[in-house]
Amino acid sequence: MIELHYFPGNASMTPHLLLHELGLDFELRLVDRANNAHKSPAYLALNPNGLIPVLVDGDQVLYETAAIVLHLVDRQPEAGLAPAPGSAERSQFYKWLVWLSSSVQSQMPIYFYSSRYVAADNAAGAAEVKAQAEARIGGLLDQLDAQFARHGGPWVMGAQFSALDPYAFMLCRWTRGFARPARSLPHLGPFLQRMLERPAVQKVFAAERLTEPWF
Repeated sequence: MIELHYFPGNASMTPHLLLHELGLDFELRLVDRANNAHKSPAYLALNPNGLIPVLVDGDQVLYETAAIVLHLVDRQPEAGLAPAPGSAERSQFYKWLVWLSSSVQSQMPIYFYSSRYVAADNAAGAAEVKAQAEARIGGLLDQLDAQFARHGGPWVMGAQFSALDPYAFMLCRWTRGFARPARSLPHLGPFLQRMLERPAVQKVFAAERLTEPWF
């Protein structure tokens, strides 16, 4: 049985969505961040970085969202959530997956935890760090919006839904408190609405007990 160690609305949302999209049987294991469960010895034995998510699949223990994505799409290749290995489309899939992980997601902690990047009690510095992170993420959202404009399709890679779409949806959702959130962009707004209509998204929102605004 697959186990997903998660926290509502966290980076675990992407694998949670994929597990539903793939129709795989799994169990959720809540990691109570409010009580620092992600820093407990038991959790650190799974992920020494103390970050969420962790996916346990048999004898395999995986962390890092992008790595979990690749594991799941390769575990169930017949679902077609990634292009065929060796194809040009697969190379583009790798590019966007790494971009979502290393370019976009990496900026999010700087925005949400800006006080960690300055000296203690430096509120003005933290505010500046947060503002700069929001600006950088905004530029990345423009790149993603331009990708939709370029190919004219409904999903990140064009006509075909892929594992990139849950990942992009999660990251766009995290911008809902921005002055210029993803939903305000001409192509990302409709994309988010399309994602909201998918049964997997509805199941995850219900299971994680998330509330509006959805994105």
